[in-house]
Amino acid sequence: MTQLQFNLNMDVLKESVMNSNIDMVIKSAIVLVLNEFMEKERDEFLQAASYERSADRRDYRNGYYERELTMSIGKLKLKVPRTRNGEFSTSIFEKYARWDQALVISMLEMVINGVSTRKVTHIVEQLCGENISKSFVSSLTQKLDPIVNDWAKRPLNTTYYPYLFVDAMYVKVREYHRVVSKAVYIATAITEKNTREILGLSVDHAENYESWGHFIQQLKSRGLQSPKLVISDAHQGLQKAIQREFIGTTWQRCTVHFKRNIIDKIPKKDSSEIRTMIKRIFEAVTIDDARQFKEELMNRFGNDPKYEKALATLDEGFEDTIQYIDHPEQIHPHIRSTNSLERLNQEIRRRENVIRIFPNTQSAFRLVGAVLMHYQETVYSKRKSLSK
Repeated sequence: MTQLQFNLNMDVLKESVMNSNIDMVIKSAIVLVLNEFMEKERDEFLQAASYERSADRRDYRNGYYERELTMSIGKLKLKVPRTRNGEFSTSIFEKYARWDQALVISMLEMVINGVSTRKVTHIVEQLCGENISKSFVSSLTQKLDPIVNDWAKRPLNTTYYPYLFVDAMYVKVREYHRVVSKAVYIATAITEKNTREILGLSVDHAENYESWGHFIQQLKSRGLQSPKLVISDAHQGLQKAIQREFIGTTWQRCTVHFKRNIIDKIPKKDSSEIRTMIKRIFEAVTIDDARQFKEELMNRFGNDPKYEKALATLDEGFEDTIQYIDHPEQIHPHIRSTNSLERLNQEIRRRENVIRIFPNTQSAFRLVGAVLMHYQETVYSKRKSLSK
């Protein structure tokens, strides 16, 4: 092992110790070690010590230049040796570049996990003793772009997804000096192995038939095959897009939203019986049972005017809301509603609330995509099969 000779000026270290400035002691000691290490690297490169005559000499010393190295204890100013022909290069900065990458990754993870840009700059200042501007943090987040873009465009033709969930949420975005609402379209799925996966996202204008059709076409262009069941809310534009883009696919209306629509139309007073009968319908094991329970409810309360609106809603959306029953019973709890997607939306909203208004559409796509990737890796990928 190379022996380092610390023959540099020790006055700074002595002064730091006397003043009990432990940070300066650590920094000065590290600077001392790194400078001496680089000096020895140059000696080994030249194959000759200072003032040594040698036939093996490769080059000559040519002084030093200053360069800063940022570490967790702060920014260090080092004296980097150089040679006359400029062929010598120290390994110090290459070795510690990994720390720089770790810092960038940590900053990005803070942003993804909902830490505001202002707080990130404060944390970095505490770690490194350096003033980091908000614009610098924002520019770092752009490093996520190629990662998120590659993930959002990955092929989907290697796996079959029998159950597809789609939903949209709204975020605020600055556009042409105005704050507008943009729809974030998200698709998740359950595989044939009964595991969940996030398939993709898109940020577009208001939720409508054309936008939903475009989003589904994007998924198909990546290789998505027609699923057995698409689970969503009752947005008419979405229903129309599903019918057009997925031939032979059944649409499942979210039971949670549907039951809520019915219950909202039922008087709170003296309604426990009808509420119980509504609940029984959606706990049926077979479609025949569900239809029978529905018929019994209609016969029991059909002539009561105070339930007229609720029963009309039930009758209108009933068939679309019981399609999940035609699939294996063990998967029923997972495909009868969009609850899993709602929870995912809440995770996005928790981080989006920190930002409040995205500076542009790309920044919204970047953050939501990063959150979805993180959720896939930390939640969905660690869960076992849903049927177990």
